Amino acid sequence: MYETILYEVSEGVAVITMNRPEKFNAFTEQMNKEITEALKQAQKAPEVRCILFTGAGRAFNAGQDLGDVSGGNVDFGGFLRKRYNPMILQFQKTEKPIVAAINGVAAGAGLSVALACDIRLASDKASLVNAFVNIGLVPDSGGCYFLPRIVGIGKALELAMTGEKISAEEALRIGLINQVYPADSFQEDALAYARKLASLPTRGIGLIKRTMYKGLEMGLEETLEYEAFAQDAAGSTEDHKEGVTAFMEKRAPRFTGQ
Repeated sequence: MYETILYEVSEGVAVITMNRPEKFNAFTEQMNKEITEALKQAQKAPEVRCILFTGAGRAFNAGQDLGDVSGGNVDFGGFLRKRYNPMILQFQKTEKPIVAAINGVAAGAGLSVALACDIRLASDKASLVNAFVNIGLVPDSGGCYFLPRIVGIGKALELAMTGEKISAEEALRIGLINQVYPADSFQEDALAYARKLASLPTRGIGLIKRTMYKGLEMGLEETLEYEAFAQDAAGSTEDHKEGVTAFMEKRAPRFTGQ
């Protein structure tokens, strides 16, 4: 079904793997479109309760494949509006948890896409670089939106202005990623993390995701009102009922994602 990515579902987790290892999984127009479609597919599938997003081979994603950019005069704005912006927006529209499994280098737009995921896990051999400044460009694909919100404006400016590569350990220290795992067991550890999320109340997590991202753009009064709206929706789910019942019966809940 897909040519530049792999898509498989197991135990509630849809694993989307960028699959151009010979090019360090660099983006092409086709890959942009296929990632967007795969996210939509996962959103619609009731059996999918978490998405694990990773790269094949030694890299997570090295950014845009410059060989896929035709001509000498690039309409950068049009390029982003057509290829990248719809993909990044789909990460936000997908109301299921999305975990980035950063198995190797994440650079340029590859880093931006990792930032667009909800949670970031990294191999201890991974590295991250906001490489745009090294070719005189501005972080795009949501890089200027997510990075300062994740690490703060001062550190975000430092990473963007210097373009320096940082290790997984440093990324963990500054809050850029959530967990670091040994390279030898990284795939298994990342999948176990995703399966844990897949066992939780999926609709509730979707509402948490939506409400928190909206809260970044709203004042306190608006956020309080949206929390009330979201809580109404969460309170009507079967998983809420199961959670309360399990608490009263002093047992572990068995969530179904409904």
